[in-house]
Amino acid sequence: MSKLSTILDYVDSGAMLLPEFQRGYVWNRDQVRSLMGSLYRNYPVGSLLVWDTEVDSSAARGNVGSGTGTRSLLLDGQQRITSLYGVMRGKAPAFFQGDPAAFTDLCFHVGSEEFKFYIASEMRDDPRWVDVSALFTDGLDATLDRLEDDLSRKEERRLTQLYNIRDRDLHVEPITGEEMTMDVVVDIFNRVNSGGTKLSKGDLALAKVCSDWPEARDTMRSYLNQWERAGMEFTLDWFLRCVTAVATGKAVFSSLEGISAERFASAMEAAANYIGKFLDTVGGRLGLDHDRVLMGRYAVPVVCRLLHLNGGDFTDARHRDRVLFWYVHAALRGRHTGSTETALARDYTVVEQGGIDGLTDELREWRGGTLQVRASDFEGHTKGSRFYPLLYLLTRVGSARDFHSGLPLHAQMLGRNSRLEVHHIFPKAQLRERYPHRLVNAIANFCFLTQDSNGRIGKRQPSVYFPEVEQRNPGVLESQWIPRDPGLWELETYEHFLAERTRMLARAANDFLDSLHDGSAAGSEARLEPVGTVPADHDAETWDVRVVQLDQLVAGLRELGYAEPERDREIAHPRTGAPIAVAEAYWPDGLQTGQGDPVVLELDPEEADLPELERAGIRCFTSADALREFARGDGAEPVEEPLPGGAAPQAEVLAAFHGALESACEQAARETSHHPGRLAAMLEERGALGTARTVLDTPQLSDDFVALAERDRLDLTVESVVLRNQEFTALFSTEQLERARQRLALLR
Repeated sequence: MSKLSTILDYVDSGAMLLPEFQRGYVWNRDQVRSLMGSLYRNYPVGSLLVWDTEVDSSAARGNVGSGTGTRSLLLDGQQRITSLYGVMRGKAPAFFQGDPAAFTDLCFHVGSEEFKFYIASEMRDDPRWVDVSALFTDGLDATLDRLEDDLSRKEERRLTQLYNIRDRDLHVEPITGEEMTMDVVVDIFNRVNSGGTKLSKGDLALAKVCSDWPEARDTMRSYLNQWERAGMEFTLDWFLRCVTAVATGKAVFSSLEGISAERFASAMEAAANYIGKFLDTVGGRLGLDHDRVLMGRYAVPVVCRLLHLNGGDFTDARHRDRVLFWYVHAALRGRHTGSTETALARDYTVVEQGGIDGLTDELREWRGGTLQVRASDFEGHTKGSRFYPLLYLLTRVGSARDFHSGLPLHAQMLGRNSRLEVHHIFPKAQLRERYPHRLVNAIANFCFLTQDSNGRIGKRQPSVYFPEVEQRNPGVLESQWIPRDPGLWELETYEHFLAERTRMLARAANDFLDSLHDGSAAGSEARLEPVGTVPADHDAETWDVRVVQLDQLVAGLRELGYAEPERDREIAHPRTGAPIAVAEAYWPDGLQTGQGDPVVLELDPEEADLPELERAGIRCFTSADALREFARGDGAEPVEEPLPGGAAPQAEVLAAFHGALESACEQAARETSHHPGRLAAMLEERGALGTARTVLDTPQLSDDFVALAERDRLDLTVESVVLRNQEFTALFSTEQLERARQRLALLR
C-alpha cells in the first residue's frame, strides 16, 4: 500500500513513469469529478499495476532524468493518477498527453458536498465553492484562514476531509523479475485492460525503437503534421507500416526488433520521401488531391517497398502509370482492408520477385481473372463509397466540363465561386418524395461542378436545366457521362437514368485505367493542379436535414468529452475486405478514445450487414436518438417545470394538446412511410407535455423530425404542433418556442 501523496511524489521525482507505448490521457470531466467524489466519500477506486524494471530514460515519459535505473512504470491506473496529479498539483504531469481542461478548475461546495467545474454565474459570489487545486497547492491551513469567516464548523470538517484524501492508501501491484519482458508486460496490460485501452503491435514496436532513439515518435509525428497541413491525414500506425516495409520488407511490426536506431531513422526518412513522391503523383496524375478522395491507403506501404527496390523512383512515365493502375484497382477492390498483414506480406514478396507486373497479375488472379470496372460498382451511395473517389478521378483526368462556364474541370480554378462542389443531378428534395435514401444519394446521381454553376442550377429538375446548359455549351452533358436521352431526365425515369449513367461511368473508367496499364497516355498528360473543394457535406446543394442532425449530435458528444468520428466511412469485412456498411459516423477507437468497442452510426440499416458489424466487435446504432441517449448514459426522466407564468395548465388545454400530438403521430404513420414509434412510446410514458418538452430541451434534431422533414411533412412534427396555436405555445418557455421556430426555419 502507498499513500496517494507518496505516489504523486514518486511522479515528481521520476520514480514512477508512464511507458512510452501507453496511450495518452482520454478521461473527461465527468470521470474526474466522479473519481474525486469517490475518494472524498472513501469509496473503492481500484488498485494500480506497475512494472518495476531497469529502464533507459528514452523508453518512458516522465522526469526520468538521465541514465538507467530501476523505475516503476505505471501500467494500469494512468487515467486515475494523471487526473489526481492534475487536480492536486494544479498542473499536468511531465508525461502528459491530452486535454488538461479535463481536470482544470474543479470546485467543491462545502455545503452540499458537490464537485463541479467552475461556472462563474453560479460560483462567483458563493465563497463556499472552493477551488480544489488551490486547496492542495496552498494547503489546508491557508485555505481555512482565507475562508474563516465564511465557513461553519461542519463545513470546515468537510474541507479537512477532502484535504485528507492525500493520505488515502492505494494498493499497488508490482510486476517484477527479469522474465517480465516487454512482450509479457504488454500481454498483462491488455488482459488487465480487457474492457478499456488496448495496446497495439505498433505501440510495442515503436516503444522498442524509442528505447534506442527517443526522438523517433516526435519525428514521425512531425511528418504526419506536415501531411495534415497539406490536407492529408494519416495515423502513426499507418506511417509505421510504411517505415517497416522500407526497413525490413516485412508486414509484421515485430520484424523491427533488432533494427538499429540508425537504420530505422534512415528507413523513416526514405519512407517519408516515397510517400511524398506518391502523393504528388496521385495528385498530379490522377487528381486525387485531398483527404476525402485518397483511397487505398494501405496500398501505399506496397508502393513504398516498390520504390525502395527500384532505387527510390519510378523507372519512367510508363512504369509510373502501371503502378497507378495497380493502386487504383487495389483500392477499389479492398485489397488491404481485410487481413491487412496477410495481403501486405504477399504483396511484398510478389513485388520483390516480379515488380509491378507481378503485383498486377497477383491482383487480377485474386479478383478471379479480371480487373474491369462494372456498372454495378457505381451503384453505391454517399461519399463513403469506394467508387466516389473514382468519380472524382474521372472528373479531374477526363474531359468533364463545368455546366455554366464550359471550362474543363481538370484546370486549376481560382476564386471562391470556382471551387468544386458535389452536385446532385436530380435534386434530393424531389427525389425523397419517391425514392429510398440509397437512391437519393446514389453515386450515379453525383457530378462535380463549380460553386457558381451549382448555385445557378439550384433545385431545378434536369428536364428543365439540361436543355439550357447543353445549348450554352454543346457536349457538356456527355463530358459528364450524362445520358442525352430526354426521356431519362424526368423524375419518373430516375432509376433508368441511374442504370444508363453507371454504364457510361464504367466505360469511361475502364478506358482511362486501361490507358494507364498499356502506357498509351504516358508522358503526354499535363500535371493536374489541386483545386479548391468545398468541405464534405456543407456545400449548398448537398445540405440536408440529416447532415444538420449529425452535426448537432457530434457537437453534443464533443461537449460530453467524446471523440470526433470519421464521417461517411466505409466499413470493410475484417477477413475478406468486402464493404459491409457505409456508416454516417464511425468511432474506430470507441466513443471515448481507447475506451470500449468501436461504434458505428448507420442510419440506413437495410443497406448494411448488421450481423457482420456485430461479429466484427463493432457496436452499431441505427438511430441518432439511441446513440445520444447511450452516450449520456443517464436515462433520467425530465424534470417537469411549471409554466412560464407559474400557473398550472388547464386540463382541457392539456387534453387538446395531447390529442393534437397523438393525431400527428397517427397521421404520420398513415400518410407517410415513417412510423414515429419512439414518439408514440414517449407519449405513452410521459404524456404530451413531457414528451414535447423533452424533444425541445434536447439540442439535437430528433430522428422523427429528420424522417418527417425528408418527407416534406414538417406539419406533423412536435415542433409544428407546439406552435399551432396560442393555447399550446403558452405551455412552453420562450427558449423552447424559439428552438421549435429555428428548427422549422431550417427547411423553409
